[in-house]
Amino acid sequence: MHEFAAGGNVTLSWRNIRGGLTFQFADRFIKWNPRSTGIDLDHERQRLEWIAPRHRAPRVVEFGQDDASQWLITIALPGAGAVGDHWRARSRDAIRAIAKGLQAIHSVAIDEFPPEWAAQGWVAQRPESLGTPPLVDKTVLVHGDACAPNTLINDVGEWVGHVDFGDLTVGDRWADLAIASMSLDRNFGEGHQHELFEAYGIEPDQERIRYYRGLYRLAS
Repeated sequence: MHEFAAGGNVTLSWRNIRGGLTFQFADRFIKWNPRSTGIDLDHERQRLEWIAPRHRAPRVVEFGQDDASQWLITIALPGAGAVGDHWRARSRDAIRAIAKGLQAIHSVAIDEFPPEWAAQGWVAQRPESLGTPPLVDKTVLVHGDACAPNTLINDVGEWVGHVDFGDLTVGDRWADLAIASMSLDRNFGEGHQHELFEAYGIEPDQERIRYYRGLYRLAS
């Protein structure tokens, strides 16, 4: 990992709540996680290598690990996350792009998705505290963390890709729709969720929204 940083400027792009860090160096992103986070970057590496030929996703350059940590290096996609003051001022454009990105990933063929992966991650959990899960509306490729920062858009507001595929799975499309719409409150302020459903072309399903948001919170 150190060879990418030697002699260049490395900037911190993200710090997750468990202590993992993401750095940018030139056209590379470097994810680093101490073992104590409980996050397995090799898990994400495998999913990135599967999704990259099928969807706009970062390409893996290197994966490494030692007794204390893991790191994952990928080539940066164009664009930036759909967050910040610029996109709050253009929230309608950003939300349309988020919806287009969801439509794109939900259209990826799932016949070759490894079945053992579909049983992993928060979407597959069935805690008794949430009761009986709703019937699946439509089975699709699920991003698993379809919040606004993980949707990349270009300067003119077009969707250009997704990042953070550690929870990639197959499941109900509402697992993504529930989380994507919930993230709008934090990133654009309240009152925008209906715009996402309209742009995606679907009516809000309150039962599925409540269930998948509850499931996501339990796993977070």
